[in-house]
Amino acid sequence: MMNFNEDNKALLLIVDDEKSTRDGLRLALEDSFDCYVASDIRQAMNILKSENVDLMLTDLRMGADNGMDLLDQALTLPKPPVTIMMTAYGSVDTAVEAMRRGAWHFVTKPLNIDEVEMLIKRALRGKKQDNKIVKLEQENQLLRKQSGKSPHGLEKLIGNSPAMTNIHQMITQIAPTKATVLIEGESGTGKELVAGAIHAMSGRPTNKLVTVNCAALSPQLLESELFGHEKGAFTGATQRRIGRFEQANGGTIFLDEIGEIDPTTQVKLLRALSEKTIERVGSNTPVKINVRIVTATNKNLRKMVANDEFREDLFFRLNVVKIEMPPLRNRTEDIILLANAFLKEFALENDRPEKPLNDKAAELLQLYTWPGNVRELRTAIEHGVVMSNDTSINEKHLPSFLTKNNSNNQISNTNTPNTKNSLAEQEDFNLSALEKLTIARALQHSGENRTVAADLLGISRRTLQRKLKDLKSQ
Repeated sequence: MMNFNEDNKALLLIVDDEKSTRDGLRLALEDSFDCYVASDIRQAMNILKSENVDLMLTDLRMGADNGMDLLDQALTLPKPPVTIMMTAYGSVDTAVEAMRRGAWHFVTKPLNIDEVEMLIKRALRGKKQDNKIVKLEQENQLLRKQSGKSPHGLEKLIGNSPAMTNIHQMITQIAPTKATVLIEGESGTGKELVAGAIHAMSGRPTNKLVTVNCAALSPQLLESELFGHEKGAFTGATQRRIGRFEQANGGTIFLDEIGEIDPTTQVKLLRALSEKTIERVGSNTPVKINVRIVTATNKNLRKMVANDEFREDLFFRLNVVKIEMPPLRNRTEDIILLANAFLKEFALENDRPEKPLNDKAAELLQLYTWPGNVRELRTAIEHGVVMSNDTSINEKHLPSFLTKNNSNNQISNTNTPNTKNSLAEQEDFNLSALEKLTIARALQHSGENRTVAADLLGISRRTLQRKLKDLKSQ
């Protein structure tokens, strides 16, 4: 066997009961990795206990043995390997379950060697970036297996993609601090879930997490909502009201859609951040606060600062640590993982038997670009659970926008911007027409619900109404 320390190659263990598969993979991968092979769980565990294996590539079904059992045993080791599961095409649902129990990813048979090598390198690259953080994540995987959920409030942030692994790592690192956090990302990407995880891991979880949607209130109401008011401060103020900052004292306040706040409220928020005090509307008496501030927006605040739409000094106060939530189209490897989690949730909620996605339904989910991100996927899965009257959820149970010529319904796939069909190469490209078409699609998907459509587009309802008015006048 080759020596990892001498050759500086990662150690790879290939486990499969078919000799041709084992030998074929070893021959294809041994130039890049030190390769060990095993035909069953006993051989595999002997190697794992005696060698510092970096990554295990194991079949799901191996005669009398089951790759899931091997995964369970591997995760009990002091230094468990990163695991990629191999599975027959009809066993995708079982492989996804393996990912939820600690596997990093899965590949389907017949294998594409280039794909396998790419996945292995990506998994090892993530492991190499920060060994301490990876060790923590492996411990978390074992704890998830034992307890049925992730520790520290991360259980709702589902995903094994590199992007989501980075998000988990950032939350783990910054949550125990007092730093102000700005979460940016498109609507529906899970920004509120990140805020909840930060609070849960902050050392303040026994105190309140208070959430305020800044876009849902007028400027006058927002100021009173955040800072409270004194009796008689304005018409209708019949008694003193404690604002959200005081309610959150000792805990965390989450200000969602922070880009929507007006200039006056921006000034007061800046004072709250810089002086740790607030003043109720109608009072000049400062009130001391001890609050962790987390904000979120689907806008580009730096661009708003450049356009004099947002205070620069407030932006710098908010942007101490920034977390950028990736859109779902940029982490497609998480789609089936998320879908299966939602299947369980909605089956339980609707008192329905838990049913798997069939292959065609899974393919449709992965081909769609999800402009509404995880929120839109969640709604699609709920639709499938409610509409299914078969033993599985197939394409006819999913919303119609997924099944109507999926590829033609996508204006552009952001993962393939250089294709011949990209908008930039079309002679009849027109920005106004594109905007009108995009809004029309969002309204169609939302059943003409403008609030939902605005969420899908990543804009406020007020902005959507303005755009509809402008387009109508054209």
